[in-house]
Amino acid sequence: MYQPTDWRNHTTDKPGRYNITKNEDDGTYNITRAGNVMQQGTPQDQAHFNNLEQGVFDAHIAISILANALRQQSWEIEMGEIELTNTAAFPFNNSTKSVPLVTHKENGEYIVIPVATAPSGNIGEVVVTDRLTNGFKLGYTGSAPRVTVKYTVIGGYLK
Repeated sequence: MYQPTDWRNHTTDKPGRYNITKNEDDGTYNITRAGNVMQQGTPQDQAHFNNLEQGVFDAHIAISILANALRQQSWEIEMGEIELTNTAAFPFNNSTKSVPLVTHKENGEYIVIPVATAPSGNIGEVVVTDRLTNGFKLGYTGSAPRVTVKYTVIGGYLK
């Protein structure tokens, strides 16, 4: 199971200052932070970064297991892709589009998981609105002129 790292900044009482010491035998220099250490920072090393990578991998496995379990319980999972465009000048945005569902739901209580796959600039957040039995709306909040969004719809059959 993933154990999160409690990341800490390395801080001294003289931030942004360094001591430079010349090595007499080979002409190189040692650079060390000046001042007293107020808080020891978390090392940025293989062990910590591999822990982060393992956590991302574990999350992907968990989502795959969940999706497989939902399929086995006969939950309908619908996937699709849509290109959203924004023709308004920043800070305005008119990217919201209606997305029709192939299979109508019994209610609007379904989950939509959007993933931006081809942004052409700052997309901000992808927003899901107006979930109805026959569709929903997707948009984004940023200033990018276009973005492709892949979406997964899960549920909508619980009463």
